[in-house]
Order: sequence, then C-alpha cells, then structure tokens
Amino acid sequence: MSQQEPNVSRRTFMTGTTSATAAVAAGSLVTNADLEQINAQVNTNSGPSALRITDMRIAHSDRSMLMRLDTNQGISGYGEIRYDCSNAHGLILKSRIIGMNPCNVAEIFRKIKKHGGFGCDGGGVSAIEVACWDLAGKAWGVPVWQMLGGKMRDRVRMYCDTVSMPTGEGMGNHLKERMAQGWTFCKMDLHAGGEGGSTAGMYTRPAPDPTANRPVRGGFADLRPGGPPPDTKLPMGAYNPYGEHLFTSTFFTDKALDWLADYCETVRSIVGYEIPIASDHYGHFPIETFIKFARRLDKYNLAWYEDVVPWFYPDQLRRLKDSCTTPICTGEDVYLAEGFRDLFEKQAISVIHPDLANLGGILETKKAIDLATQYGVASCIHNNNGPITLFASAHAAAAGDQFLACEYHMADVPHFLDRVRRTDKPNDPIIDRGYFAVPNGPGLGFEIDMDVLKANLHEGGLFEPTTEWDNETSFDGHM
Repeated sequence: MSQQEPNVSRRTFMTGTTSATAAVAAGSLVTNADLEQINAQVNTNSGPSALRITDMRIAHSDRSMLMRLDTNQGISGYGEIRYDCSNAHGLILKSRIIGMNPCNVAEIFRKIKKHGGFGCDGGGVSAIEVACWDLAGKAWGVPVWQMLGGKMRDRVRMYCDTVSMPTGEGMGNHLKERMAQGWTFCKMDLHAGGEGGSTAGMYTRPAPDPTANRPVRGGFADLRPGGPPPDTKLPMGAYNPYGEHLFTSTFFTDKALDWLADYCETVRSIVGYEIPIASDHYGHFPIETFIKFARRLDKYNLAWYEDVVPWFYPDQLRRLKDSCTTPICTGEDVYLAEGFRDLFEKQAISVIHPDLANLGGILETKKAIDLATQYGVASCIHNNNGPITLFASAHAAAAGDQFLACEYHMADVPHFLDRVRRTDKPNDPIIDRGYFAVPNGPGLGFEIDMDVLKANLHEGGLFEPTTEWDNETSFDGHM
C-alpha cells in the first residue's frame, strides 16, 4: 500500500453526510445554522483560529518544486514554486510566516508580497499563498473555490500544449491524436526552420559577438526561432549568440514567412478549422517583423499569438494588435493582478494568460480574471508547472468570471499526475477528455502519493528539514 499524505484524512470533507456539507459542496447558499453545523463537524485540536504555521519544507520532483507548510494542529498545506525557480525563492520567506495563522491568507500575503516580482521572483510568494488556501480549506472543511465566493462552473476546459515539431505534417497528426483523446483546445509551438533544422536565409541579423558570454536561462538554448532546438541542454554560462529579446535587430525574411505559412497550412489541412489552436514560442523580435508575421498567418484562424512582445511594452502590443486580426495574448510573467491594468487601459491585448505560480497565487488569479472580464478581455491560465498548480488553477478558474481554458503542458507524459489523487473522487482521472472536474474535497482537494513522489525526486530528499532558513531576516520596512 502506498504511503499517503499524512495527517489529512482526519479532516476529510464529509460531503453527503448532511444537508449543510452537501450545500457547500454544490456551491449553494448556506444559512448561519448550516455554517454552525459545518463548524461542529470540523475535527480540530484547538480550532482554526488557533492554527499556526510551524515549518516549511521542499521536495523537488519532475517539473514541480513542492512546498509544504506544516502546522501546530498536524495538518499540512501544499503549494508549488514556479518551474525553473530556486527553492530559495520560497525558503527565504519562511522566517516571515512562522507562527502566523494560514487561515488569514490576506494578512500573510500583505506581509510577503513585497518580496515578489515578475517571472521567477513571484514563485515563492505564490507558493505560500496557495499552501495557505489549502490549509484554510482543510481547517474549515471546505474547498478553496467556496472561500473565493463559490464556483461559476463545475468543469474547467483544459488545453494541451504541444512542443515544436519539425514538420507541419507531424504537428497536424499529433494534434489530430489529441482531438481523438477528447481535447477541444490545443496549442502548438512554432519555430521556423528548414529541412534538417537549417535556418539559412530565414533571418536577417548581425553576426554575434564571439567574445560575449551570457548565461543561458535554465541552461537551455533559447534561440527562438532558429539555432539549436529549444530543448537543447547547454551548460550554464554557455554562449547564447542571440537570445530571445527585441534588441537584436533580427528579422524574418520572406523565406521564413513562407515556411511558417506552409507549416500552418499543413496543420490546418489535417486538423481542420473547428478546433482552436493557439501558438507560442517565438521569442521577442522587433515589432515590425511580427506585424509581417501576424498578417501572413492571420488566415489560419489561430486562437492567439502568445508573448510575441514582452508584456511591459503595452504600446508595442497595441500596435501589433491593431495590425492583425488574430488575438494577442500575454501575461505568464506578470506579478499581481494590477500588473494587467495598463494592458487593459491601453487595449493592448485580447487574451490574458497569467501563471498562478508567478502572479501571486489563487486570489490574484481570480482577481485578474474578473478584472479582464470588466475590460472585455478573455482569460486563460498559463501552467507549465506540476500537479499542485494545476489544482490551484482549477479553483481560481472555477471561481472567476468569464473563462476560456487552462493550460496543461504534460499531455505527452502519461504518468505525470500519478503522484496526486483527488480526495473527493480518488479513482477518477484528474483530466478527462480535456476537462478538469472542479474538486469538492477540502482545501485544494488532493492527496499526495508519497511513494510515487519519492520515486520521482530530482534532487534532495523528501521534505527534509530546512532549519538553516529559520532565522533568515532582512529589513522589510514598514507595512
């Protein structure tokens, strides 16, 4: 028998046992009497008001850096530090939250949010916020979506990301297989490269400086498009001659545009035009070259062009948006919901794509979805993280206003989700034919299979002590 997540089963959400818990699980309105009845069912040592965080521990698994917050009442809550972050993004905040009540999510978030920032810098803050919601839900015996105001939908549509393939025929056939599995929304990475990956004649750009030596993000070659395949592993500090930013004077040629158009034409001829297909992984090229690109590919009805310009250049995004007819999407590196406001005010994008593990957690993601709805902008959720972020994203998506789809990045890894199971329906698949049924179990609604997790650890042990971080401090200034 697998070793299951410790100290959670005693607080299992007792759905179906009373009218009160059934009402909560269904997202219905409950009376004061119902709430008192629920509170009476919560098995606590000294009550949620006396719950305190006592420890933070980390386990690094495949595409997932799990954070566990332990408490004085024997229950634990889980978050996930953003993929490609260091565990230090979370551990440096440990001393700031020990002794606090995780049910007071807003108080904890106000204390630590100043330590977050866009991209990886939001990873630690977001993981703590998610773990606190998980603890609060377990302490009170309700799912996280209920604490966010209830759910707007019972199922969340997922879309599957598909990494770059060398030919349009290969991509089209793979997406066709996805459709046969029940997926109703897909995304493909696009990289212009001729036969054998050659990019000869596809880009106009100056020769790289042979004396330069810039670190490669994550140790991977990020020549998008062109150069080594994007998954080519390079040593940290290896020379990356171009990088992925708009200050390299790198432009598509007509040969590259012809190649990309033929690629998309082939994909659509195989898949058809009924299913949305988003596109991603261009790198940040000058706006002029992307206007040419966007106009050329508009006729293939792609769901969006993703992150073609950094999100902090809203005027350039607006210029691109006004120059083509395909929706413009960005947001995976934005920190805090308010980070989208300038994009909304300037009508620079058509779709937001926040990553919950960057943005600040569950509540910030719900806020971003609701704010986007007010401005008439569609919402998706970006996620190339592990199972915990998937569950957390489902709660935010369920409670948000208008919503399109949440990303699933690991559709080609069959056993990626085996380390977790739903607490309300442990035998059900977590994703079924392209949908995620919103969990009704307490907290985030999952349990961890510790045996599976232990078998998939990347480095370090299974939630080893982190006492060396207990007294880490810096001057935080006034609240």
